[in-house]
Amino acid sequence: MKLGFVSDSLGAMSFKDMMDHAARMGVQGIEVNTCGWSTAPHCKMDDLLGNPAAQKAFQREFDARDLEIISLNANGNPLHPTDPKQAEDLKKTIQLAGEMEIKTVCTMSGLPAGAAGDVMPNWVVSSWPPETQEILRYQWEEKLIPFWQEIKSLAKAAGVERIALELHGNQCVYNVPSLFKLRQAIGPLIGANLDPSHLFWMGADPLVAAERLGDAVYHVHAKDTFLNAPVQATTSLLENGSLMDIPARSWSYITLGFGHGEEWWRQFCYRLKMGGYDGWLAIEHEDVLLNSLEGLEKSVALLQGVIPQAPADFKPQEI
Repeated sequence: MKLGFVSDSLGAMSFKDMMDHAARMGVQGIEVNTCGWSTAPHCKMDDLLGNPAAQKAFQREFDARDLEIISLNANGNPLHPTDPKQAEDLKKTIQLAGEMEIKTVCTMSGLPAGAAGDVMPNWVVSSWPPETQEILRYQWEEKLIPFWQEIKSLAKAAGVERIALELHGNQCVYNVPSLFKLRQAIGPLIGANLDPSHLFWMGADPLVAAERLGDAVYHVHAKDTFLNAPVQATTSLLENGSLMDIPARSWSYITLGFGHGEEWWRQFCYRLKMGGYDGWLAIEHEDVLLNSLEGLEKSVALLQGVIPQAPADFKPQEI
């Protein structure tokens, strides 16, 4: 496996400062945010699209520091009923990835409205009242699957081989079964961007998920979650309070090791190997209490101690 981080982890820094810190910390690559819920401070996508000279200059900054571009990340809601720009920017990201021969794009599945004419996305997380089933039917059959069939054609034409969907709340694809459901409909273009932090707060087990997904894991975000048991006891993990008010929340994103210790992350890496994954772990730092650089440094140090990097070579001796 190889170690990197998401560029927005140091989003307040200039592009060159972010890259210099990456080289100093000894990671091997950067996942570049392009659009969506990111202002994309390190990637001016419209300036790069269709511009080989600008793309080569961008790539040279990575080459000069012995870093790889892990993937492009278009995190957002490409099926938002009133914001078509998010879908268009995903398509631009796929086009740019193709032009730069980047084979993996990370994004979200999208979450449409609950019915024709609605103006807000609608996330169904229960099976009752009965109208929830009609909402799900509309979202999947009339919006989600047709959209991803279109994206499949676009990705094939661009030469993008993997779309890694983050299993994220407020998206149609948010857990293992929903990932497999869309993958069955669209094909192996679709795989998982496995981020354990989201599974923690949704009550799933990322260790089991890693093994269950197997070769459907196309990418991994390394992010941790703090589960605040005294608050959870009364509010549950269905939390909609301010992301900035950590003490008041039942769960919060946190620096690696502060929510789950080194032993957990060691097990996570091993479970990924058991499932056949040997790709990237990209740290996504979103801890609002710790300094971003300090938090990223601590996360890098933790993973450098547990991530398996060399290929396996054991075989029983002939006796």
